[in-house]
Amino acid sequence: MPVILALLSSLVWGLSDFLGGTLSKKRKAVAVIGGSQSFGLLFVSLLAIGFQAWTWNQTVWINGAIAGAMGLLGLVCFYTALATGQMGIVAPISSLSAVVPVTIGLVQGERPSAMQLTGIVVALIGVILASGPELNGKVDPRPVFLALFAALTFGFCVYFMAQGARINPTMTVTAMRAVQVFLVIILFLAIRNLGGLVKRDIPMLATIGASDAGANVLYTFAASLGLLSVVSVLGSLYPIVTVLLAWWILKERLMQIQYVGIAITFSGVALLALG
Repeated sequence: MPVILALLSSLVWGLSDFLGGTLSKKRKAVAVIGGSQSFGLLFVSLLAIGFQAWTWNQTVWINGAIAGAMGLLGLVCFYTALATGQMGIVAPISSLSAVVPVTIGLVQGERPSAMQLTGIVVALIGVILASGPELNGKVDPRPVFLALFAALTFGFCVYFMAQGARINPTMTVTAMRAVQVFLVIILFLAIRNLGGLVKRDIPMLATIGASDAGANVLYTFAASLGLLSVVSVLGSLYPIVTVLLAWWILKERLMQIQYVGIAITFSGVALLALG
């Protein structure tokens, strides 16, 4: 079950990031994040009430707050990178975020099986290959560095999500969204600018917010049931979905080695599932 939930979170995250990156090409990234996360907060709050999971726990809210702050910083960098660079380059780089929770999990004593360890390595290599050929100096380095910084902050975000998920997955995500919306409101009040958002953006913002929050819920449940070192890798495969959507809808061209990287990634996933 943790494997399935983590893979589903990647699928939904990939869709959310594609839509968010697409809208960020027309609107300010921070505005897209603020608008979408407001809908995400509404969505996850309704889930918490529906699941009768609405409780107060200091540990959950502390971990959720830290995850929310780190996630917000990562999203600003990531959406900016998606808007200014090529999705096929930026999205796979962000999946290196898995290195952080994998490392922490191993240091804390998690011991995946030999097949799972092999799957972790293979999956990460596959995602790197999906972006590696683009890092050849022919593109603007700024989106690449933004994506790398986003990967670092996302890594700590999913770690603290997993910590809160051990107690209450749904409320962990609710705390995340509450903190993110609070921070964005302060920012909007300071700059007095909505970043160009208009009424017709509402359906897209709602879809981005609900899908992102849904992915977070799926991931936190996966993290509460399985090994962090395994779940975090499976949850980091969302760039493959983003890249494929960019190829299909935006007609972004992929290089041959990127297809190889995608195939290798799925091989790693298979090893993790079998392990």
